[in-house]
Amino acid sequence: MSDKELKVLIDEKTLVSRIKELAQDINNHYGTEKELTIVCVLKGAVMFFCELAKYLKMPVRMEFVSLSSYGDAQKSSGKVSALNLSLPPLEGKNVLVVEDIMDTGLTLNFLLDFMRSKCKAQDVKLAVMFDKKSARKYPLKPDFYAFDVDDKFIVGFGLDYQELYRNLPYIGYYE
Repeated sequence: MSDKELKVLIDEKTLVSRIKELAQDINNHYGTEKELTIVCVLKGAVMFFCELAKYLKMPVRMEFVSLSSYGDAQKSSGKVSALNLSLPPLEGKNVLVVEDIMDTGLTLNFLLDFMRSKCKAQDVKLAVMFDKKSARKYPLKPDFYAFDVDDKFIVGFGLDYQELYRNLPYIGYYE
């Protein structure tokens, strides 16, 4: 991709502003009294997760899982690799899974099923930074999302290409 020019799709100010609005939607849904466990899907969601968590008003526990269906490719492999699903007991808890992008739905279908069936979480909701509806293969919809995105391959703010570009404070794409 180094021979192509990286263009800005969503600037940093717009990202942060929309994440604040999304946090307010989540605050309105859960209220400020009940504890919420937020689960970050590493590595891609980490910047979104941290930015979102700053604006949540309820008591929050932060947990992390590591899954992959991409490897080094730009498209899903069609298979989920559970690299780390170590979580504390979640039985009877409210859980918000935080992911960078929802495309085919494969990874999130696996994870949400795991949270509900194995972890016995009381309530499991999904927040994604980007909803790529055009790629959906599973009948899932995020409960909360910041942006729709078309079929561009995007990088920045946690999203990568071969582990690079996660550190960009904006969302970019190659043309």
